[in-house]
Amino acid sequence: MIRKLYRERVPLRWKIIEKETIDEIIFRTTKVRNRLILELMARGGMRIGEVLKLRLGDLQNRKLVLREPKSGKEYEFVFIPQKVADRLREYALQVCNEPSDRIFPITYEAARMMVIKSGKLVGVKLRPHDLRRHSATFASRSGVPIEIISKVILRHANLSTTQRYLGTISDIEAIRWIENIYG
Repeated sequence: MIRKLYRERVPLRWKIIEKETIDEIIFRTTKVRNRLILELMARGGMRIGEVLKLRLGDLQNRKLVLREPKSGKEYEFVFIPQKVADRLREYALQVCNEPSDRIFPITYEAARMMVIKSGKLVGVKLRPHDLRRHSATFASRSGVPIEIISKVILRHANLSTTQRYLGTISDIEAIRWIENIYG
């Protein structure tokens, strides 16, 4: 028991799914609702629970209002690409009558199963949080400063939390960055 208490913790490392694979999963998803859920998680860095709580009144063009977020604040904002925002607004106006209506009135378990099935379409073991991790890692590899990834995309209180999300960098990718900077 004492050995267990003082054992050095091994940091968790998740397999990061590449952008091309995520894009294929999204584009192969034919149902508009499911595709929007996947895009909000992969392109907006949203948690599955945040996506399911979205209401028509929370849409403000490219900015989404998250009420009662995990951080404990009264609200937070999520920024999404214009194309996703346009499709989301169009879909929300079709399925919602009141500003307080949920855009995606499905259960957490139904959404989780949809994500898993979407991954199986392309032969990938996909879990909902993998899409959020992809969002952070893709932004990092695209040169976005970690502070922006942490505070804006993932909405974390601490940078150390964000660092655990980011995938490890391969030797090939490291060499490519060095060549971009100094080559």
